[in-house]
Amino acid sequence: MKYDEVMAALEEMGNEQTKNTYLRHGAHEPLFGVKIGDMKKLVKHVKKEQGLALSLYESGNFDAMYLAGLSVNPKEMNKGILQDWVNKADWYMLAEYTVANITAESDYAIELANEWIKSDNEMTATAGWSAYAGYISITPDHEINIDEIKQYLKHIEKTIHEERNRVRYVMNGFVISVGAHVAPLLDEAKQVANKIGKVHVDVGNTACKVPVAATYIKKIEDKDRVGVKRKTCIC
Repeated sequence: MKYDEVMAALEEMGNEQTKNTYLRHGAHEPLFGVKIGDMKKLVKHVKKEQGLALSLYESGNFDAMYLAGLSVNPKEMNKGILQDWVNKADWYMLAEYTVANITAESDYAIELANEWIKSDNEMTATAGWSAYAGYISITPDHEINIDEIKQYLKHIEKTIHEERNRVRYVMNGFVISVGAHVAPLLDEAKQVANKIGKVHVDVGNTACKVPVAATYIKKIEDKDRVGVKRKTCIC
């Protein structure tokens, strides 16, 4: 498919109800309001051409940008493009999912995650925490910097409740990811989860809820799933 054909297909798939839902969650115009499940029908067409996926992200249209994140090959993404993507991620679905997930599977996952976590820009910081959380969910424990993660857990314990809104959300998610996917750090993750307790995040006029890390990790333990790695972050 050509760029114009993909955009036309997205426009046809869009509906006002979904668009309004995205807008309530923080999306910005332009967007058509395409359900993610419907959008995935186009992935097989876009995946054939990396340049097409990059063009879709450059469009500035949310639906096209999210589709791009489902379609690009992370291993073909260079650091400059990933930096450009995070700079253009203007709400959490792009920052915490599209950009973070692609970065987590790229060759620059830890380098960029560590850089972005320190950012004064809220969306960039959320992308950093989410990318790191995604990386440890798919990476064997022997390839992970255990000491660095311990330091991040300590940082979260001390600062999470004073952090920016969406940063609080992804810090909480980071603790969950460590507890769920990094078996050697289960006890540390549980301790931090218990200390931070319930994390309050303003999710606007939506039904979204913030998971309680301690409760979530306990469920993973009960299912005997601690340390199980995901095959991919991209979804």
